[in-house]
This record gives sequence, structure tokens and C-alpha cells, in this order.
Amino acid sequence: MAKTWTYKYGGNTIEVKNSVFSGEELRVNGRLQNKQVNLLSAQLTGKLDSGEEIKANIGGTWTIKCRLFIDHVLQEPLPK
Repeated sequence: MAKTWTYKYGGNTIEVKNSVFSGEELRVNGRLQNKQVNLLSAQLTGKLDSGEEIKANIGGTWTIKCRLFIDHVLQEPLPK
């Protein structure tokens, strides 16, 4: 089952997706910036056009969670 977290930052839309079958993806404004296939956890990195660095940590024991950092500052996902 796939899970997607969506963040808004400075006019950008950042999506982090976790799927058992296709792996983890980091997209900025619809453009794929990083993709990995991991079983338990993943760390994805990317950059905004402004040069700010993106880091997404995906993992968890009972539920999968995503923590997104932009230039080392934790961001909150948009409410569902």
C-alpha cells in the first residue's frame, strides 16, 4: 500500500511517496528528484530551485512516518 505526504514550502509542492512495490520517491513540483527501494527505512535528498536542501526520512516500527527537513528545519505536512 502506498502512502504520500505533501508539503507546501515557498510556492513549491513537495511530495514524498512510500510504496511497498515501487519504493520511495521525492518529487518537487512534480519532478522526480530521488528514488530508492528499501524495506524498512529510507533517506531521500533533493534541492529546491532556490538552492535550499531537502532531506526526507521515512520509516517506523508500526506505522510509516515521514520527516521532511528543508535546510535542516523540520516541516509539517499538509493536513489530509
